[in-house]
Amino acid sequence: MRKSTAALVVSPLLCACATAGSVRPETKEIAPKGSLRAAINFGNPVLAQKDPATGEPRGVSVDLSRELGRRLGVPVELVTYQSAGNVFDAAKTGAWDVAFLAVDPGRAADIAFTAPYLVIDGTYLVPADSPLRSIDDVDRDGIRVAVGRKSAYDLYLSRTLKRARIVRADTSPGAIDLFLQEKLEAAAGVKQVLVRTAKGNPAVRVLDGRFMAIEQAMGMPKGREAGARYLRDFVEEMKASGFLERSLAASGQKDAEIAPAAR
Repeated sequence: MRKSTAALVVSPLLCACATAGSVRPETKEIAPKGSLRAAINFGNPVLAQKDPATGEPRGVSVDLSRELGRRLGVPVELVTYQSAGNVFDAAKTGAWDVAFLAVDPGRAADIAFTAPYLVIDGTYLVPADSPLRSIDDVDRDGIRVAVGRKSAYDLYLSRTLKRARIVRADTSPGAIDLFLQEKLEAAAGVKQVLVRTAKGNPAVRVLDGRFMAIEQAMGMPKGREAGARYLRDFVEEMKASGFLERSLAASGQKDAEIAPAAR
């Protein structure tokens, strides 16, 4: 696993849990209803998965949510979604307090993001006999690219592809199904997921390289400055302390890249 080599600097803000009978300003802002409602996106299995034995959510975003709740001294409620687009849409209804999303300009108007805690490659899945050999080959006339609607790579490719046509599925796993069923020329997605798909299906392969670095961060609704500062410090400590490395290993995501310390 690639990871940051930043030295551990523990903020006093993070060391103190809520004392009995008191509620700190950051707790009121991060968990205004008294519990921490954390949006968990099953559409990105690097971040969250269902436990095969119990069906319960697990993964790095779940572990971060529980650790944040422990430090704030509040119970944690996991609010699950099937796609990042669903998570973002739910922000407008106040359905969650913190979320785990890729940083994107289209989301930043509504969400206050921390610095990234993970960096994930976005790349393409193509048929094994495809003439497409490089990332740059994909942006051509006649190329159809399956994506999960409102995913980070949908937002990015919608801005950057000039000639290829985007075909959207409701979820990121659904984009792979669409690619296979409709015999499209490519599917965009998280590298780890596409590599696993190719290992189980010799009829497809993954292009080398990446079209984007997907920077995964924590976020909360804008306008709560004390909470946003606390969340930024929390993420930096989780990167530097080894917490992220241990959590990723426990959920079988050892090849995920931990983002460097924020400057």
